[in-house]
Amino acid sequence: MASKKPVRWHIAVFLAPAVLVYTAIMIIPLFGTLNLSLFNKGPDGVGFVGLGNFATLFGDPRWSASFWNALGNNAWFFLIHMLVQNPIGIALAAILSTPRLRMAAFYRTAIFVPTILSFVIVGFVWKLILSPIWGIAPGLLDIVGLKTLFAPWLGREEYALTTLALISVWQFVGIPMMLIYAALLSIPDEILEAAEMDGITGSSQFWKIKLPLILPSIGIISILTFVGNFNAFDLIYVAQGALAGPDFSTDILGTFLYRTFFGFQLQLGDPYMGSAIAGAMFGIILLGVCVYLFGIQTRLRRYQF
Repeated sequence: MASKKPVRWHIAVFLAPAVLVYTAIMIIPLFGTLNLSLFNKGPDGVGFVGLGNFATLFGDPRWSASFWNALGNNAWFFLIHMLVQNPIGIALAAILSTPRLRMAAFYRTAIFVPTILSFVIVGFVWKLILSPIWGIAPGLLDIVGLKTLFAPWLGREEYALTTLALISVWQFVGIPMMLIYAALLSIPDEILEAAEMDGITGSSQFWKIKLPLILPSIGIISILTFVGNFNAFDLIYVAQGALAGPDFSTDILGTFLYRTFFGFQLQLGDPYMGSAIAGAMFGIILLGVCVYLFGIQTRLRRYQF
């Protein structure tokens, strides 16, 4: 008679604390916010309005103009990270994974250190650096003869959001670098040795052998970048305030949500419309993650195997 497989209770015991904490601080507030978005305050008090808040958010010009502006800015913020941060991170990882490179550990540490800095510190420091009055940026550009290129980038509508996105790239480029670096190190030596025997070395080896093998890691980095950027708030708030100036040119969904939910200056807080904005953000992020999981990741697995 075959013996029954033992029940592995220890797995549930070890997972329970993390599941309880995650449920308490993430799952319950999420469903509470989604539930709150279905209500609003009227003449007779708070009542159920269904999707009325979302209809107002997307259909009322007073709300929709701000929402679409914030969404467009968020998309541009994400695009800069995808086109600048992640390619630089991949290039740095490829360079630092070269066995003959000296002081590679020091370079990795120096590039990764900004990722552990506080958003408040990064925002205020860069705001001081780029200040046209007491910042050091004009002097540094003057040293290399490029002072004529300096402008109050954080004070101009056409440059402010791009400048903040590049500051964010500077801070977080170490994350894709380390993830790709780990993926490159996990490539079996037998594959690389076989490639060298076939005469595939140097940059050709990276493009033809290594890059296809790390595509799943690049996909994970892309979706992490998407989720992180569409949840962004801190850097914009520290550098430009809740009004996301100048003239809302740096307003993203996070700052729009903050002003709506909690209120700011003369604007009164509206937790019901704020919850609707949070619900819209959740839907956008969920849609992006589903596209990755059921579309891109499936193709990457087929390509890899």
